[in-house]
Amino acid sequence: MDADLKSIAAARRCAETAFDAYRAFLGTDPKQVDAIVDAMARAIEPEALRLGQLAVEETGYGNAEDKRVKNLFNALSVADYLRDVTTLGMLWSDETTKIAAFGEPMGVVAALVPVTNPTSTIIFKVLSAVKAGNAIVCAPHPRGVRCGIETVRIMADVAEQMGAPKGLIQCLEEVTIQGTAELMRHRRTSVVMATGGPAMVKAAYSSGKPTLAVGAGNVPCYVHKSKKGDIGEVAEMIVMSKAFDYGTACVSEQAIIADREIARDLRHELKLKGAYFCTPAEADRLAGVIFNGKQAMNPERVGQSPQVLADAAGFSIPPRTRCLVSEETEIGWHRPLSAEKLNPVLAFYEARTSDEGIEIAHNIAKFEGWGHSSVIHSDDPAIVAQFAAVPTGRVLVNTPGILGGMGYSTDLEPSFMLGTGTWSGSITSDNVTALHLINIKRVAYQSRPWRDIYKEYGS
Repeated sequence: MDADLKSIAAARRCAETAFDAYRAFLGTDPKQVDAIVDAMARAIEPEALRLGQLAVEETGYGNAEDKRVKNLFNALSVADYLRDVTTLGMLWSDETTKIAAFGEPMGVVAALVPVTNPTSTIIFKVLSAVKAGNAIVCAPHPRGVRCGIETVRIMADVAEQMGAPKGLIQCLEEVTIQGTAELMRHRRTSVVMATGGPAMVKAAYSSGKPTLAVGAGNVPCYVHKSKKGDIGEVAEMIVMSKAFDYGTACVSEQAIIADREIARDLRHELKLKGAYFCTPAEADRLAGVIFNGKQAMNPERVGQSPQVLADAAGFSIPPRTRCLVSEETEIGWHRPLSAEKLNPVLAFYEARTSDEGIEIAHNIAKFEGWGHSSVIHSDDPAIVAQFAAVPTGRVLVNTPGILGGMGYSTDLEPSFMLGTGTWSGSITSDNVTALHLINIKRVAYQSRPWRDIYKEYGS
């Protein structure tokens, strides 16, 4: 049997088994559901580094230490958030309107998993799906199957030990595009959670099933002149965020826009923090390494260290370089480094005025990043309010893009799935959580005499 047929058959088996498990799980006491979720999170904690190492070894993307942090964020911060959220049973009631709302599971979740975050995304989606009373089948990227299987195994084993039905949490072991497509459109699948590249997201929305999917992020980061006295901390936040896991997070900064008054100081501080500013020739060679052509990111250069990228582009950098920077003046595919880059590479723009800086941020967000996230560093509330018109679902203020967007350094909902809204064809601009994986049933009592309609609207 060829690989596609094996994958299609596996998808069908998983979907049917998951549906049976979901039916068996229906009606489980919410306290027991919470206990299962907590147990799965605790089981991941001691395995976080090992899973990160497995992900790097298999995919070749990022670094194990930062993937450990991503795994722990989901096993700890996301789990802590879920503990205080009600998803099943009565959600709320209003005595005045005589309406009560009840949460019910959606059914079987088909979870598409990106190669850039193959273990942390599974942890997030499994915890969220089970918290909402659903079964889940994970479909990893073909390049991240082994680490995906291992992550699911750890969580499924402990869930079953806690009384969850076998098959509630599964992972495709035979993965092809056709098999993943079969999982998404299978009659037992209720909802698709898709995280990945544009092709994957398009396929998810074409599956005919309700879909939560996210788009690309080309995150502009505007540094306003009011941060002059704090420019060293701003530089560290930007470099840390972009260097984290070698730039594999789409919520990390992609382009810095600096007011002219502080641009020189910011360049200096960025260099002190480990940023290397490329010459124009080096930047052009770097773009040729990162991209295979217009709108075609080279998958072999995603999540690579600055040293690997510089070596491939044929230039030398200092040994402790954390990210690479290209000075830019234009935006568009004629300047590829103005687009999203899933590696530790930043564009740098200088703005003559605040209005120009915010306009540049608008244009960057609209170029390959509609709806995702934007970052501003400013102590002027009026400037922040003006910047907030940038067409992104998250506007993050005075915080690193990655930590603010995923809900660690802000009070946004902790999430590893950031909606991009209708700007980019997504159904939601929220940080997706377990609350997006339930149906809400409303029980409504009569609150006024029904015959009054004839008095109010009669002739």
